Amino acid sequence: MSASLLFSFVFGILLLLYLIMKQKIPAFIALLIASMVTAYGAGLNSSEIINLIQEGMGGTLGFVATVVGLGTLFGGILEKTNSATVIANTLLSKTGDKKASWALMLSGFLVAIPVFFDVGFIILFPIIHAIHKRTKKSIIYYAVPLLAGLAVTHACIPPTPGPIAVAETLGASMGWVILLGVIIGLPMAYTGGILYGKFIGNRLNIQLEDFVDMDDEENKIIPSFLGIILIIFLPIILILVATILKQITKGDNPIIEPNKWLDSAILLGHPFSALILANLIAWYFLGIKNNLTPSKLLQISNQSLYPAGIIILVTGAGGVYKQTLIETGLGEIIATQMQSWGLGIIVFAFFAATIIRVLQGSATVAMITAASLVAPLLVSYATSPAQLACIVIAISSGATMASHLNDSGFWLPKEYLQLTETQAMKTWTVASTIIGLTGGILSIILFYILAV
Repeated sequence: MSASLLFSFVFGILLLLYLIMKQKIPAFIALLIASMVTAYGAGLNSSEIINLIQEGMGGTLGFVATVVGLGTLFGGILEKTNSATVIANTLLSKTGDKKASWALMLSGFLVAIPVFFDVGFIILFPIIHAIHKRTKKSIIYYAVPLLAGLAVTHACIPPTPGPIAVAETLGASMGWVILLGVIIGLPMAYTGGILYGKFIGNRLNIQLEDFVDMDDEENKIIPSFLGIILIIFLPIILILVATILKQITKGDNPIIEPNKWLDSAILLGHPFSALILANLIAWYFLGIKNNLTPSKLLQISNQSLYPAGIIILVTGAGGVYKQTLIETGLGEIIATQMQSWGLGIIVFAFFAATIIRVLQGSATVAMITAASLVAPLLVSYATSPAQLACIVIAISSGATMASHLNDSGFWLPKEYLQLTETQAMKTWTVASTIIGLTGGILSIILFYILAV
């Protein structure tokens, strides 16, 4: 790597972190500035820099904006129709208080498929508080499993925005990401949620004051548990089926010859179609059938789109950074250097996401930035679709690591659980680190198993 290219790459990374951490510049702007500075330092002229910004944004957002928008609308309807509470209460009725931590972990795991991490925690907090008051056990005993379930799904399983953005940036199959996200995600939630939750809950006895749950019109809606589960899993099943069909119908000697019906099934299982169908079904069965008017549903949908805009823009800016590394040749040079050091791409992916996460706090920014660093390197490595999905999970795991003082996701449980900073670090910082390490180790092991 020439001195000028090395300098422009390192300076761009340091500038990105400085703008986000010290100057509090929005990640969207910081990524664009870092991309332009890196490109200029690598010798690109003004017109080339403008073109790579357009190509990077356009190439990334054509898919991501659509899927994140549809997924956010889907989550908004489930959030406002009491679906998360129904899931948690139903599972708790089956497990009882003795196995409540399992029910809460699974509730978080299911709820975070359509609903954002922080929203899921806020919705379900009254439930863990009620169990805590009834059993007199530390609130930590119940909060950590719920947080673990929410965090794992939010980071690893589409249609949540983070893994969608990473999968699209790397060109990974959404079906494989869902499948491996579940396989790796459940052990992640178990180690960080059930095992560590029990450990720290028995050592940190936090008793909260009475909690008053403010009632509103949406809380009067009680949809059926089975209906909610079917609606949540509908797009996931359709995407998985389409992934399988594409595998068995492609190539010169397909297992099944392609035909119009199979092509229609593949179209139905594309994330666009699957999420559109899920939205329409949720709109009718969770909304209209529960006496929500179309105007109220439209209001819910519009409100749910607000956080999607930030994620979409940051993802687009991450696409610009990826395009910068491709256009300048830095991606190929870094990959060659990594191979000469014997550093596997998945190990690099995990540690890159971890370092960025620890330094600047945001899991979303860490995932998108790490994916932008990894994507240009893939041309130098031979990876299967399943291995690409492992890299997505490794990045997601790294971005989950060590939630601490610079992460908004640290302060939410800290405040709700009435913890000191030290107690919150012993609780959620350690738990998130266990979750991330478990995911990183399992994804790396599986990556090399799949290479055999």
